[in-house]
Amino acid sequence: MKNIKWNLFTGVLFFTAGVFSQETISISKEEILQKASEKNLQVQAAEASYESTKADYRQSNALFFPNVNVSYTGMVTTNPLMAFGSKLNQEILTQADFNPALLNNPDQTQNFATVIEVKQPLINVDGLFGRQAAKAKMDAFQLQTERTKEYVILEVSKAYMQLQLAYKAVTVLEKANETAKGNLKLVENYFNNGMLQKTDVLNVQVRVNEITNQLQYAKSNVQNASDYLAFLLNEDTNGKVYVPAESLANEVTFEVVEVDLNTNRKDIQAMEKSTEAYKKMFQSSKYGFLPRLNAFGNYQLYDSQFLGTQAKGYLIGAQLSWDVFDGYKNIGKTQKAKADFNKAKIETEHYKKQSLLEITKTNRQLLDAENKLQLSQLAYEQSQEVFRIRQNRFAQGLEKTTDLLAAETQMAQKELEVLQAVFEYNFTKEYLQFLMK
Repeated sequence: MKNIKWNLFTGVLFFTAGVFSQETISISKEEILQKASEKNLQVQAAEASYESTKADYRQSNALFFPNVNVSYTGMVTTNPLMAFGSKLNQEILTQADFNPALLNNPDQTQNFATVIEVKQPLINVDGLFGRQAAKAKMDAFQLQTERTKEYVILEVSKAYMQLQLAYKAVTVLEKANETAKGNLKLVENYFNNGMLQKTDVLNVQVRVNEITNQLQYAKSNVQNASDYLAFLLNEDTNGKVYVPAESLANEVTFEVVEVDLNTNRKDIQAMEKSTEAYKKMFQSSKYGFLPRLNAFGNYQLYDSQFLGTQAKGYLIGAQLSWDVFDGYKNIGKTQKAKADFNKAKIETEHYKKQSLLEITKTNRQLLDAENKLQLSQLAYEQSQEVFRIRQNRFAQGLEKTTDLLAAETQMAQKELEVLQAVFEYNFTKEYLQFLMK
């Protein structure tokens, strides 16, 4: 059993040494915020979505610009109609070609045609509203991308504070470990002098082992926090660990925050732009009942030889088209667009109320965090004094070993609680600022 315990203890020590023997990378908060804005995968995905909607909007330029198409066709035929038409286009018909025998049974005829065709939209009311809808959608995604960057910055800031907290916890537990070892040495001296029993030594040894175990978990948390920060920054830290350039402060500055919903917040503006897009789509579907006017024209080159341009001609015209009835397809499309628009309005209003609820809730959490931090600091100061008194009395033989251990355990626990309270207050304050930004 002793060998098993020793092997386990040795394994823990080697694992701990392995974690903290890695290459350390010092990184500041300003540096990680800059990297997150540029390299975070979530930000890149949001920017890609925006570029997609931007491309959709550019497609609507077809509403104003002409559609130009160039084609070159070569053919050989003995079809009577095609053969006669090909010669007519090539402007090579003669009187002999009207011979009924040749008309009914023509010789093999070659025809090469070059056609340049232009189509120009003139009046397309529903297309105009469709373009406005695409513009509103593009603006919505741009605003959402900016909000995503703000959220990623918040998340990176939180991860950085978690890394600071993890390192601070290691420092506290290392100090507690030194204190526990000092107590163990003192207790062993008393035991060797016959002043204490074996159980007292064993109790202190148990406490030393507990702190060693807690210290190991704290060091693992450092690696976990470092890995998560690397994930947010889209960096490979294999065999490396981040070290925050700024340490987690034990004290914070309390501030009074005016709580209100900022309607100019990027995500709320994005929701409103999205609603506007649905509104434009509804209007577009309504005006789909109106006629469309388009101009068209083409320039033609014909010859019996490849790449020849012997005969030329052109055609110019305009077309007014009106879908009078399409089997209720357009009516159903309009009804769906109206329902989507109403749904978007309701969702936007719901999102605003939900956001205001989250702000008021977070503000109460900030007040609770402030109160918790003040009480934790007071409790830590009191636990320090209790430990100091009990340690002095124990040295005089006036306190039990268990009382000394309880005081030392409480002091370390309260110091960790202060650090956790600092983290909670700082993050809650940043989160509240994010909600009102």
